[in-house]
Amino acid sequence: MSLHTPSKATALGPVSRLIFASRWLQLPLYLGLIAAQGIYVYHFWVELIHLVEAAFGSQTALQALVDSIGYKTDVSVTHLNETIIMLVVLALIDVVMISNLLIMVIMGGYDTFVSRLDLQGHRDQPEWLDHVNASVLKVKLATAIIGISSIHLLKTFINAANYSDKVLIAQTLIHVAFLLSAMAIAYTDRLMHHSGAPGH
Repeated sequence: MSLHTPSKATALGPVSRLIFASRWLQLPLYLGLIAAQGIYVYHFWVELIHLVEAAFGSQTALQALVDSIGYKTDVSVTHLNETIIMLVVLALIDVVMISNLLIMVIMGGYDTFVSRLDLQGHRDQPEWLDHVNASVLKVKLATAIIGISSIHLLKTFINAANYSDKVLIAQTLIHVAFLLSAMAIAYTDRLMHHSGAPGH
């Protein structure tokens, strides 16, 4: 009597193969996000160059910055001031944080839902990617969104004179809603993790 070791690979039927292969339909979406990342990089450098040019006295660059950040004042803006610099720097930080969010979605989403990146042993492998799954990815994305919302709220408060009380209150409530949502996602993930642990 011969013993046969069961194969780990399971033969998939035509429908199963089609459904499993459909995950590759997400690839154009991630490629599109990479293109969006490139646009953000371009926007970052345009704003940074305008800031440097305005620091050296370029009125055209200064006006471009003022229009970009939505800064308004009763007097004509003829030179950089601390408020404009702060708003521009916060806008640059905002771009960086959104770019980080894109990286998490692109790499984490592709690795989780499409195909493994096989980065084990690579010296530049992100630490968080080693143990990422759909649940962890949701928590990280929620945390990143809170950071982005915080930057937007800080920009609004610095430039509060150009906003109505209604807008300030609305943005604050939206930020609180993001915060509560992230806490709820993290708490739900914690409950699911404990319920799935051995002995529970």
